[in-house]
Amino acid sequence: MEYMQTPATSSQGNILCCTCGIPILPNPANMCVSCLRTQVDISDGIPKQVTVHFCKQCERYLQPPATWMQCALESRELLALCLKKLKASMTRVRLIDAGFLWTEPHSKRIKVKLTIQKEVMNGAILQQVFVVEFVIQAQMCDDCHRVEAKDFWKAVVQVRQKTAHKKTFYYLEQLILKHKLHQTTLRIKEIHEGIDFYYGSKQHAQKMVDFLQCTVPCRSKYSQRLISHDIHSNTFNYKSTFSTEIVPVCKDNVVCLSPRLAQSLGNMGQVCVCVRVTSTIHLIDPNTLQIAEVDGNTYWRNPFNSLCNPRQLEEFIVMDTDIIRDQKQKAGAGLRSNKHTLAEVWVQKSSEMNTGQQYHCRTFLGHLLNIGDLVLGFDFANANINDEFLNKMNPHHVPDVVLIKKSYDRSRRVKRRNWKLKEMEREKEGMDTDEERQYQDFLEDLEEDEALRKNVNIFRDSSKIPVESDTDDEEAPRISLMEMLEELSLNDATGPEGAAMMTE
Repeated sequence: MEYMQTPATSSQGNILCCTCGIPILPNPANMCVSCLRTQVDISDGIPKQVTVHFCKQCERYLQPPATWMQCALESRELLALCLKKLKASMTRVRLIDAGFLWTEPHSKRIKVKLTIQKEVMNGAILQQVFVVEFVIQAQMCDDCHRVEAKDFWKAVVQVRQKTAHKKTFYYLEQLILKHKLHQTTLRIKEIHEGIDFYYGSKQHAQKMVDFLQCTVPCRSKYSQRLISHDIHSNTFNYKSTFSTEIVPVCKDNVVCLSPRLAQSLGNMGQVCVCVRVTSTIHLIDPNTLQIAEVDGNTYWRNPFNSLCNPRQLEEFIVMDTDIIRDQKQKAGAGLRSNKHTLAEVWVQKSSEMNTGQQYHCRTFLGHLLNIGDLVLGFDFANANINDEFLNKMNPHHVPDVVLIKKSYDRSRRVKRRNWKLKEMEREKEGMDTDEERQYQDFLEDLEEDEALRKNVNIFRDSSKIPVESDTDDEEAPRISLMEMLEELSLNDATGPEGAAMMTE
């Protein structure tokens, strides 16, 4: 503690302290510093220990009455928050300086060194330095409380796709995980033909809808329901619902386009194969290798349906193949694929090997197929299809068989697969056999399509050792180690004890 006084002139002399009698310079109190310290404590009334509330989930501090702030340790924002806690008790003193004292980061203590001044005893100005300890007490904020409750939501995004396969949903799940859009959800619930995302604010739901419109071809509708109304403050409480419908077309589906849409896409054939679904639908004509992309707006103006689902695909054996080198293009034809090779093949069903029935068709898989290979395709010749555009086509233009993709031994591919994908935490009933098969189909699509897995985070599975054998099919596509990410955890950086400390 010190007292402040005006500078003494050369004519001034010393006086005796009125309490202890030692010589001192004249001051309004006529007392030395030691005696003033025993008589007056200018920090009296200022609490030396204060509680600060901190939310561990979102790492924010409470600024009364109801504001939660994001503050780093020893930052100006945190210092201002601490001083506001003392503002009411420091009305009679003058704050000169404030600063942090170092404390252990995990001690849940914040120490602030304060320097204050106050006028006492006949106008003497005293200055004192003391330390205030702020105790961090855990308290869940309202937003995190709603997240933990899992039953309080203000907006929901309902994503639906009317297909028999969930390949598009599996791809969409990986995109959401990569961009970390699932972190703001209160609850994720998987239901029939779709998935629901619940949010605590309408803005987060709108952000998810914008993301869906940029990543998959879809359309959305918005509605809201009034929950409560305060007539005194004229405030309304709504629950918002965003309904998003994804186009009902998945990878490896055979579709029949309308004549108008086929003409607008460069006079391509009406019967096409969907090779990929990203922000647009990627189609290829198996007769000419002509490719086209259909966005969401174009699809909803000229909708078309899938002619078959994955369960209807049959296994064929390639009996003969002939590569087509020179293919004449029609007038006004669009782009052709450089990744595929056009070929004429003779195939026979694996279930009809005891007969002589063979089928002739054109395919875009000429670069993959050899005599004796197994291939999955759709049998138009023996199928009963009810489609508006297909029924109006010339029967001579409808192929007998449309080949979709080459078939490999699934059990061997699973054994040597040394990578994995992350999954969102969501409410769902147990995965049945059909969903397991669909998920394996999606994993195989990632192995076969390099462009598709560019948008997916693939992690190396350290717990699984790939099994190699002499009977493995070397032609089966695989994912290289260069494309895999290492899955990191807190244990890798700090060890088990440090991870436990970080999560407390």
